[in-house]
Amino acid sequence: MGFYKSDVKFSEQELIHAVVPLLKLLCLTVIGILLAHPRTQIVPKSTFKLLSKLVFALFLPCTIFIHLGESVSIQNLALWWFIPVNVIISTVIGCLLGLLVAVICRPPPEYFRFTVIVTGFGNTGNLILAIVGSVCHSADNPFGPDCHTAGTAYVSLAQWVSVLLVYTLVYHMMEPPMEYYEVVEEDGEIEIVPENLPVNDLSRPLLHEAEWPGMEDKETEHCKTPFIARVFASISDFSQTSIPDPDSLEDALERPRSPKSIRCLAEPRMVRRIRIVAEQTPVRHILQPPTIATLLALVIGLVPFLKSIVYGDNAPLSFLTDSLDIVAGAMVPSVMLVLGGMIAEGPNESRLGLRTTVGILVARLLILPVLGIGVVFLADKMNLLIQGDRMFQFVLLLQYTTPSAILFGAIASLRGYAVSEASALLFWQHIFALFSLSMYSIIYFKLLHTYI
Repeated sequence: MGFYKSDVKFSEQELIHAVVPLLKLLCLTVIGILLAHPRTQIVPKSTFKLLSKLVFALFLPCTIFIHLGESVSIQNLALWWFIPVNVIISTVIGCLLGLLVAVICRPPPEYFRFTVIVTGFGNTGNLILAIVGSVCHSADNPFGPDCHTAGTAYVSLAQWVSVLLVYTLVYHMMEPPMEYYEVVEEDGEIEIVPENLPVNDLSRPLLHEAEWPGMEDKETEHCKTPFIARVFASISDFSQTSIPDPDSLEDALERPRSPKSIRCLAEPRMVRRIRIVAEQTPVRHILQPPTIATLLALVIGLVPFLKSIVYGDNAPLSFLTDSLDIVAGAMVPSVMLVLGGMIAEGPNESRLGLRTTVGILVARLLILPVLGIGVVFLADKMNLLIQGDRMFQFVLLLQYTTPSAILFGAIASLRGYAVSEASALLFWQHIFALFSLSMYSIIYFKLLHTYI
């Protein structure tokens, strides 16, 4: 009987540890909704846009620099290798689930790729940092005194992979579908113009600025065109018209010719096409404030001499890190307030269909976390994880549990594809994620206590 009572008491404690942090975040989100609701407009939308830019350019970089630089070392970096790998694994599994949803639910053909990628790519940055910060806010948290520093370091390390995926996989998967463009030939030049692509509502600036401000400013000549399809499609796909040869496409891109462009041997057609697509992939935009902060933290943290100068109570530059730490404290409330402001706008009309929307919600919020538990459990059995580090495994599990990244709103606007659909889907995902995150947080806390 004594064991039974102690077990019940522990279960209640588990429930508190799992649910209370999410209730804190929920309160902040509700405050954001009340401040930004169209009926009250206590705080204008422009203020939330400015707040999101502060998160992106100041609060988030400060958080990453303080906690990642303090905890990183060569030994730790060798132990943390599974964190970025897990981001890739979760994205691959999510995309496979998205493909299954697209096949079963049969969305409109123009949104097939959108269904796949929006199911696969989750929020691995701001939202997880907010959850970790809320969980570690209590002194009696189950992850120990280094909870916040370790958790933030783990999440920050995944930022590199996430940003790289955004500017490669997500960017190209969100390319407008070729089937809704018409190939027109005028004066010997082939031009691709939009034909029946659905018109989207572009009047949701807060959604576009909620996680990656300034994304729309990075628009290029080929952002809103089916560039990959233009390069790889065959002539037979378009009856009497044809797609430009990659050589002529290079001329259309107005690249200056140089001696390097003159090759002794002809470049294979497929290699040339891949090269053209790679050159048009905006990977150069990867150097944004959060990733720059990650790079600086890694460089300083991995050099003992520099680390002793910057980090530590007795470090000569401790006043600087203390100042940045004070600024970083504003990140979690700011992120949740901006999320509340985004939700307050409500969902746009969507042509995705109820069946597909429900399928994505179930796959992303309910099925993927179960598969994530299997992946993390298997990795632990294979001794790929840090033994006994609950926070390490908690962050890995959270990477499978979050809704799709808010960044989809910015990518959709940048590419001019599925803007309203991304808005509606992100709205409903974040509404239902309040319940799914609570449920899986309880399961994770129980599993972490039982098996570690």
